[in-house]
Amino acid sequence: MRKQFLFIFSALIVAYTSQAQTRTTRIGYIDMEYILENVSDYKEAKAQLELKAQKWKQDIEAKKLDISKLKDGLKAERVLLTKELIDERETEIKFQEDEMLTYQEKQFGANGNLIHQKAALAKPIQDQVFTAVQDIAEAKNYDFVFDKSSDLTMLFSNKKFDISDQVIRVLNRTDKREQLTKKQLKDQEAKESIENAIDENPAMADRQKALDEKRAAREKLIEDRRLEQEAKKKEYDDRRKAIAAEREAKKNGTVSEPAKTEAAKTDATKTEAAKTDATAKPEATATPAVDKAAERQKLYEERKKELEERRKKILEEREAAKKAKEAEAQKSNTTNN
Repeated sequence: MRKQFLFIFSALIVAYTSQAQTRTTRIGYIDMEYILENVSDYKEAKAQLELKAQKWKQDIEAKKLDISKLKDGLKAERVLLTKELIDERETEIKFQEDEMLTYQEKQFGANGNLIHQKAALAKPIQDQVFTAVQDIAEAKNYDFVFDKSSDLTMLFSNKKFDISDQVIRVLNRTDKREQLTKKQLKDQEAKESIENAIDENPAMADRQKALDEKRAAREKLIEDRRLEQEAKKKEYDDRRKAIAAEREAKKNGTVSEPAKTEAAKTDATKTEAAKTDATAKPEATATPAVDKAAERQKLYEERKKELEERRKKILEEREAAKKAKEAEAQKSNTTNN
């Protein structure tokens, strides 16, 4: 009985130790292809390599066209040529085809220039990625970091363990630091600390996203108000200029532009045109004022409605974030219990 008890106790200790070790193990992974596609230096060099490959393809197509012309010429003249000339032409065509295939294999083969230059292009970036991965793993206590794009088969990978974006940020920071002043470098370090905290705490990322959305909404509101004030100022200036021009016209005894247009359209007498213009002026002046007042009222209503909808959306987002936080806290309490 005592031996059985000791065996069970030892098994429980081993199981608990194994579970504790599993719980403290941290595993991450990267996607090398995704990282390379988001590094500016690699993208520029890859674009140049693609131009080279396009030039090689054009050369191959030109060789194929020449061979096709030789074949068509031989086919058309075969009845007129001797056997020796036909054999000579066919030998020339075979030589051209072999040369074209050799060139194609040299550029695009399994061991061709394209493969070698791609590998040489990716090698410096890959070295930087490996260094960045080591720094991140040491700083954040990762036990294993895998490459998703390698020969290693990953049947499932949770996105929260993907540190590819962190590696990209480290590479971009390294490039930027060389061009920053001391003040900019200090601001950059503060920004980096926030980004690192967000990487460690997903809930903080949601809060940061909500703050960014609020900041963007506030900036948009300020910009809309500024544009509205500029529009009002422009409207006031236009009205003031119109009044000044009208006074100047009355002072000089000249006919205003609307009266000239009306006279040209109707071809009536000058006296009739002046009377018609004078009668229509108050109504024409009042109508735009009414239209502008209605337009301002409509703009105010639309703006008020938009602000109300935005306020409701922010309240809903706050409520959703609060519920998510409560659910997470409840889940954490349940796990601890």
